[in-house]
Amino acid sequence: MSSRILVTGGAGFIGSHLCDELLQQGHEVIVLDNFFTGRKRNLEQHLSHPQLEVIRADVTEPILLEVDEIYHLACPASPVHYQHNPIKTVKTNVLGTLHMLGLAKRVGAKFLLASTSEVYGDPQEHPQTEEYWGNVNPIGPRSCYDEGKRIAETLTENYRLEHGLDTRIVRIFNTYGPRMLFDDGRVVSNFIVQALANQPITIFGDGEQTRSFCYVSDLVRGLQSMMAVKDFSGPVNLGNPEEFTMNALAEKIIQLTGSSSKKVNRELPQDDPTRRRPDIRRAQEKLGWEPAVSVDDGLQRTILEFRERLESVES
Repeated sequence: MSSRILVTGGAGFIGSHLCDELLQQGHEVIVLDNFFTGRKRNLEQHLSHPQLEVIRADVTEPILLEVDEIYHLACPASPVHYQHNPIKTVKTNVLGTLHMLGLAKRVGAKFLLASTSEVYGDPQEHPQTEEYWGNVNPIGPRSCYDEGKRIAETLTENYRLEHGLDTRIVRIFNTYGPRMLFDDGRVVSNFIVQALANQPITIFGDGEQTRSFCYVSDLVRGLQSMMAVKDFSGPVNLGNPEEFTMNALAEKIIQLTGSSSKKVNRELPQDDPTRRRPDIRRAQEKLGWEPAVSVDDGLQRTILEFRERLESVES
């Protein structure tokens, strides 16, 4: 059965891939995006689709819509963008979530909050389970995002308990794939752009800090599984438990691109997490979900799309 579904941040990297799937499944999709990090080209293949409506608006302002489900993805997710205007990032997470929860309450919609592994901060527990409360600096340069998402989770849980709202919380770990912004400061996009240009690959710190990388199609499947599940509000980790050091990831991307790039080290930014890997047992048990795309396969697909996009920019 088709639904009317609101995707905030639907023109962004993850949001647009989610919209691809929702439209393909026959749903009516309303995208709400202020186009700070979202791009209309991410939706260009659907712009004439009769089931798609795109609204340029900001979640920090209230909006009245009739919808059955809300995927609340709106918020810059890379440090370069969310630190660009920290106060706006906090407002997006707090006011934006408040407005979307209010909308869900008013129309009786199911609500999914896209939270983040950043709620765990620089974790002292490894791998991170959903029970871990995190290690976050509340006044550090990353706190506008980390603490903003932690409050968004608090709001979501309280709307569920106080108003009986049907809510779900997912904590998204590093996600990569086609349509990432070239300049978003995330490690996969940075490394690929630098490798394709045969420029030095910038590694912060000694490069032994770790991350886990989930391909975007796996993540979208996880989001939809979470929206479909009954009697489970989360939170649930969505990520790929395969863990890489930054040095190993750089070597892998140099190899896959055939690049002549060399690695260069820079000072590690403040509060940058040293380790990050999801424990996904809860997702496996409750959602029957786990990643299906290997990092090698996902990187090859991403590199191909980046190469095509870079060539079209240059031509």
